Amino acid sequence: MKLLTFKQDGILKVGVLTKNGVLDLEKGAQETKIQYPGSIENIIHNGKEVIGKIQQIIEKATDLQDPNLFLKEDTLAFGPCVPNPGKIICVGLNYRKHAEEFNMDIPTVPVLFNKFNNSINAHGEVIPIPSGVEQMDYEAELGIVIGKKAKNVSKEDALDYVFGYCNGNDVSARDLQMRTSQWLLGKSCDGFCPIGPYLVTADEVGDPNNLDISLKVNGETRQSSNTKYMIFPCNELVSYISKYMTLEPGDIILTGTPDGVILGYPKEQQVWLKKNDVMTVEIEKLGRLTNRLQ
Repeated sequence: MKLLTFKQDGILKVGVLTKNGVLDLEKGAQETKIQYPGSIENIIHNGKEVIGKIQQIIEKATDLQDPNLFLKEDTLAFGPCVPNPGKIICVGLNYRKHAEEFNMDIPTVPVLFNKFNNSINAHGEVIPIPSGVEQMDYEAELGIVIGKKAKNVSKEDALDYVFGYCNGNDVSARDLQMRTSQWLLGKSCDGFCPIGPYLVTADEVGDPNNLDISLKVNGETRQSSNTKYMIFPCNELVSYISKYMTLEPGDIILTGTPDGVILGYPKEQQVWLKKNDVMTVEIEKLGRLTNRLQ
């Protein structure tokens, strides 16, 4: 199931992508008289139970054959697929070739840092370039969205705590990032964490450790890899992080980026992103996440 949020009359609403278009779940619930907890956060917290109700709403709304219940996807102003995550935990250097292009040692444990909610952004939205920043870069990443409280979970059980997955772009201002040994400033500027367009439930994705992942800038492929090349796969990341901090429903783990980022080029070949450049992250089964710099 592909869940999403969209803006309508100043309100952030929840939809689900169907063969007939995007079903407005609030309107669909009203017409089919099936109640469900309406926000993305509540859907994540309630898991399989509410997913079953949403499936019933889709089926009954389809039977009504009312075209007004379904919206055309290309007319929507998307919101973030998880609008208000509790934690955004990022993994650095999680692809061997990416570590090598940085001339850094291959990690023996996950390298963790974080972004904040101010960085959350949506498919189709612009990403503002902060004043004075000259080294804007991209990082296509698979996002894990936690669905159940997880503390000290095993690698074998870890994926049972995942609600779903999404595209992410760990947008980075490298000149800010490299000012100090701490990366936070260059990673957590406003709008630097676009996610979406969909939150795809784990059952539809299947194995998250074997998904093609790519990024294009203005239509040119810059990154192309597969999540099977992650040093620490999804289950290991969830397990490892849960040993040290409790993961809660709605938390996001950005699992790292493949090689091909601008900072990995030889200095004479580094052409940094600029205003009006368009980035598109595409991960198998998760759709395309597109944003423009402003």
